[in-house]
Amino acid sequence: MEKKILVATDGSVYSSNIIHYLSRLFTDLEDIRLHFLCIVPTTALQAGREWMDEMDVMASIGPETNRKFTAAKRFMNEASLQLGRKGIAPEQVTTEVKLSRIGVAKDIIYEAKKGIYDALIIGRRGISKLEELIMGSISATVLEGSGNIPVWIIDGHVDSRKFLVPIDGSTHSLRAVDHLAYILKDNPFAEITLLNSEAMFAKTVPINPEDFYEQWTKEWVEEHLKRPDSLFHAPTQVLVEGGFPRDKIHHFTTRKGLYPSRQIVRQALIDGFGTIVLGRRPGNISKGLFKTVSAKVIGMAQDVAIWIVE
Repeated sequence: MEKKILVATDGSVYSSNIIHYLSRLFTDLEDIRLHFLCIVPTTALQAGREWMDEMDVMASIGPETNRKFTAAKRFMNEASLQLGRKGIAPEQVTTEVKLSRIGVAKDIIYEAKKGIYDALIIGRRGISKLEELIMGSISATVLEGSGNIPVWIIDGHVDSRKFLVPIDGSTHSLRAVDHLAYILKDNPFAEITLLNSEAMFAKTVPINPEDFYEQWTKEWVEEHLKRPDSLFHAPTQVLVEGGFPRDKIHHFTTRKGLYPSRQIVRQALIDGFGTIVLGRRPGNISKGLFKTVSAKVIGMAQDVAIWIVE
């Protein structure tokens, strides 16, 4: 089954980081389809523009916006060529440049939901992580409004193909693993470490087996979630059933630190993980800074990709 990924780009160096990350992860794999989308902002949104056709919108823009539109087109052509040189074939990549109609972030969210994508990729711009979460940004707005579409945030130049997956036995933690299993099926490059943090202020997650029935069936839950070692066994089983090799799955428990979010970021830095995969409860990001583990990790992590799965 092909994986369909929407890549939101603006033609900046941050977009180049996305291209590098994708080529490291998916080179020579034929089941990936990438759609690069650039939404060009306009100086002033006109009332009713969302109902205008593309020709009318183009006729309404000024010379500066037209310059940005042309530059975005050039970047898209170069992006396709770069990916081709790095092992992602031209037929696996499509590109689209559009003028903003209802705001860049909202336009990206609309396209992601309309296209039924398996994931949405965005790059993080050069403001600090605290400024981004306090003042807002396109990436933060997209993350908040993405709903159940997994969002991959690429921060900096990421080379490592090692994935760090914090687990706590919850449904959203297992859904994150399930998404990872689907994306990495038959991937020869990746390596996964399941991390359980027993930090002093880590919350105990109450587990209700019935919450898992809808996605994994009662029979699966009875077999894999009611074992003494289910914390690691269940996500490992999801990965293996999804086609990921068992010998590339590792388990790690840490008792260091006061907060699990800091330990996750610290572990990623120490052991050279390129991607952190986090499950979140619906609506958690909108609760704001320092309210959830996922928000804290996003705020602290640097030079790493962060996948947020709801």
